[in-house]
Amino acid sequence: MIRITDTISIDEAELDESFVRSSGPGGQNVNKLSTAVQLRFDVRHSPSLPNDVALRLMKLAGQRLTKDGVLIIIGQRHRTQERNRADARERLFEQIREAAVPPVPRRATKPTRASKVRRIEGKKRRSNIKSLRQGKPSLE
Repeated sequence: MIRITDTISIDEAELDESFVRSSGPGGQNVNKLSTAVQLRFDVRHSPSLPNDVALRLMKLAGQRLTKDGVLIIIGQRHRTQERNRADARERLFEQIREAAVPPVPRRATKPTRASKVRRIEGKKRRSNIKSLRQGKPSLE
């Protein structure tokens, strides 16, 4: 079990890792070794995640989420397979931690009397400027 927050732990078996050729740094080894990692995590069917956290995580994932609800993270920043693997896992865990924080509900507020007065004064000023542009004939 991998501990992510105080309440969320993920089983190692839920993470699916496959190694592919990297397009990043690696020198001559780039064409020979599979150093990039493709980390897959099934958000929709994960028993470890509470439903609200899973929904927020799916929204946070954006383009990295497949139609089946699988989150794919590709790690190819480093030259070694192990560092890429650790980097991809840490990025996944960070996203889960971010999704675990519930959003603060918005509290509806009313504008103050002073802000209403400022708004009306600004509208009057603007109206006056526009009326001066119309070039109405004067009485003189």
